[in-house]
Amino acid sequence: MHRLIPSLFSELGTVLAEIADTEAMIEDIVLLDGVTNDRVQAEEHGLIGISTFELVYGIPNAHIVNAAFTHTSDAGCRFNDYSRGAWYSAEELKTSIAEVTYHKARRLADIIVPNAPNQRPENDISTYDDWLADFRSSFHELDPAEAFSAYLQPEPVPECYAPSQQLARGLLDEGSNGIVYPSVRRERSRCLVCFRPALVYNPRRSMRLEIALTDSRSGYTSAVRTVNE
Repeated sequence: MHRLIPSLFSELGTVLAEIADTEAMIEDIVLLDGVTNDRVQAEEHGLIGISTFELVYGIPNAHIVNAAFTHTSDAGCRFNDYSRGAWYSAEELKTSIAEVTYHKARRLADIIVPNAPNQRPENDISTYDDWLADFRSSFHELDPAEAFSAYLQPEPVPECYAPSQQLARGLLDEGSNGIVYPSVRRERSRCLVCFRPALVYNPRRSMRLEIALTDSRSGYTSAVRTVNE
C-alpha cells in the first residue's frame, strides 16, 4: 500500500537543525522541537487519543508510523478526528497522488494573492516520498460503495467528514483494525485507513516524486515526475 508524505518529514530528527551553526545550538533546537512536536510528546507521554502503549518503538522507520497517528488537524480527516491520527494509504500510487493533489489544491485555493490573475497562488512545487507498507490483518470494508455513500461524500470538506468520523470512532471503540473503502478522489480504486500503529508492517521509503500544481481558470492542474536523489 502507498502513502505519500512531504519529503521534509521523511528524515529522522528535526528539520530545524538546518538553521543551527554549532553543536550546542543543535542540542537546544532538538530540545525545543521535542516539547513542540506532537509525535515526540506522544512517544514519551501519550496524547488524549492514543497512549504510549499503542505506538511502535525500536523498529525501522518507527517515527514515520508514529507521526501518522500523532499529527492531526483541528478538523481531522475522513476517518479520524482531531484527537487521534491514522495511517491512510492506497493500493495504487496514482490514487495516493490523486488524494494528495486534491487536498493540496484545495489549500492553495484558500490563499488570497491580490495581484495574481485568479487571486490565488499561480503555482506550487512540492516533493513527496512514497512510503510502502504491508498489511496482514482483517479490516472492515465499505462495499458496495452505494450502501455507504453517507461516509464517502466528496464535499464539502471538512463538513462531509462528520458521518465517517462517527463511524470510525464507533468501530475503533469496538476494536476494529481499520477500514477498506473506495477512493473518493479516484474511481475504481481502493484505500485503507489503519487504526493501529502495530499493524503497519515493514514501512519503507520508495521513490521521491515532485508534484507541480499550476493555476488555471477551472482550478489547479497537476504534473508529476520522479526525482532522482
